[in-house]
Amino acid sequence: MEIQERLQDVVSRIHAAEKAAKRPNHAVSLVAVSKTFDADAIRPVITAGQRVFGENRVQEAQGKWPLLKGETPDLTLHLIGPLQSNKAAEAVALFDVIETVDREKIARAISAEMKRQDRALRLYVQVNTGLEPQKAGIAPKDTVAFVTFCREELDMAIEGLMCIPPVEENPGPHFALLAKLGHECKLDRLSMGMSGDFETAVQFGATSVRVGSAIFGSR
Repeated sequence: MEIQERLQDVVSRIHAAEKAAKRPNHAVSLVAVSKTFDADAIRPVITAGQRVFGENRVQEAQGKWPLLKGETPDLTLHLIGPLQSNKAAEAVALFDVIETVDREKIARAISAEMKRQDRALRLYVQVNTGLEPQKAGIAPKDTVAFVTFCREELDMAIEGLMCIPPVEENPGPHFALLAKLGHECKLDRLSMGMSGDFETAVQFGATSVRVGSAIFGSR
């Protein structure tokens, strides 16, 4: 299957999942995860109409996205991997959305850089729903307080929450927990679901899904 066909297949599956969950058409946006793929591999997906992409690493994204954004100015780029505070300036300059705000130090760094660069990025708080020690994200019990801190102390407009469930667990309870936390934080945007579980995420209220290998193939 060609890459454009794989993209269309994912889009069709999202629409079918929306319908099955009795949600409106286009309630869920697709973030095409292009990490490890070069500009030549990404261009056919852009040509096929996809405009929203996700990358894990600032340095890798810097090597391809300034060129791609120059060619197609209406692209939106999400950072979906952990961010170190020493990369905050580069991240704020390049990305349009940061989905991995998860601790006070990085929140302060992003806030300062947005002011310095006069850029208003869309921001998500990453929640470590499985409390996995090797994984980024704030603990579920601390989420409401952290979102409040970002809003009130740093004047950051947090748009939503993001999670990556443990690989070996049923993702449904994790998606349900994120939806519950979103409600408690009065946030209606939920970034959850990847290639193996995005249809389940749609069922639990995802507003965006992050799909890589189902579009680009295995890495």
